[in-house]
Amino acid sequence: MDDGVVNPQAIILEIAADLGLHLAELAPLAPPKDAAHFETWLQEGRAADMDWLHKNKDRIADPRGLAPAPACLLMVGLAHVRPRVDLPEGGRIARYAAGRDYHNRLGKLLVRLGKRLAREGALGEGRPGRAMTDAAPLLERSHAEEAGIGFGSKAANLLHPTFGPWFFLGELVLEIDPQELLADGPSLAPAGSCGTCTACIDVCPTDAIVAPGQVDAGLCISYQTIENRGPIPHELRPKLSGFAFGCDICSEVCPWGIKAESKANFSQDWGTHQVVEKLTLVDWLEQDDASFKQIWQGSPLQRAKRDGLARNAALVLGLAPREGSREALLRTLELHSSPMAREAAAWALAKAHGTETPVKDALDRAYHREERSEWQALIGIDRDIARSDP
Repeated sequence: MDDGVVNPQAIILEIAADLGLHLAELAPLAPPKDAAHFETWLQEGRAADMDWLHKNKDRIADPRGLAPAPACLLMVGLAHVRPRVDLPEGGRIARYAAGRDYHNRLGKLLVRLGKRLAREGALGEGRPGRAMTDAAPLLERSHAEEAGIGFGSKAANLLHPTFGPWFFLGELVLEIDPQELLADGPSLAPAGSCGTCTACIDVCPTDAIVAPGQVDAGLCISYQTIENRGPIPHELRPKLSGFAFGCDICSEVCPWGIKAESKANFSQDWGTHQVVEKLTLVDWLEQDDASFKQIWQGSPLQRAKRDGLARNAALVLGLAPREGSREALLRTLELHSSPMAREAAAWALAKAHGTETPVKDALDRAYHREERSEWQALIGIDRDIARSDP
């Protein structure tokens, strides 16, 4: 029934959909419902070395400082459902990282959305504020669930009945009073739940899901291969499951993820970056700074940086050697500028080729050549792995 009353909430969501955003809902800019859970998670040491979470914990627990007055959050989602991604000659990466960097694409969409909302008067006396894509002090999954974008999972991600876990989240602050815009409250979350399913918990190779909805970042393959700027713990290395960047294991066994994959494929929307199409893990080992900045531009893989990608490639090659990997690992051990990459190559050589006398000799030389004591100690552990082989 058209009673002549303009519904600003409906207009905002319609404009978001018109710009190509697959999901969009509104919520008050207020302390998230999971704020206490987040603080407990920090106190239990589940954040690994992500110190910025501790530094910004108060702002995350109460994000109202993102706007000068009472405001709303426009939560949006952009789907990236696609088949699994294997690298040439072996190794895997998380699916989301195969194509365009979502920070750029989603960030630009949010800026365009804000400008259009203002231009069309959809915000009345209000105005668009800050646009955010995974780079702000915000507990975005909690806010998205409150807005009605999806429902929380036992793997601590957000699920949607159509897109499963395969979508990116972004936010646009709207400087408009929620009492005005959300008089009837946020939308209800879509129907769905994990029910009794524990597939993600059961299958995680590192037991990173320590309880339903709780992930220990220090045990998570995604954290270790993307955010960790140091050595990956020795005890986790054999459990990388072929992933050289990120991990999709919990999403791949999720019934909602399987359902989404069977019905949609957004590969064409995101494309496949040239480094994913063309470069092998051996190539990852041998990128210099200049070629890395040029060739990898626009890829989400850049997040791990050149040294982190070399580390990851070495560890995966140590678990699954292939043609040319032995020689590339030996070159990395001797010549790479990063001690982290050199040490990972030492471990890989010890695991894959530790019975070979030339490899044992190379590890001895690397141990005595390493100047920094902390890296020398780790190479010593790697050398002992090779020495323990008959």
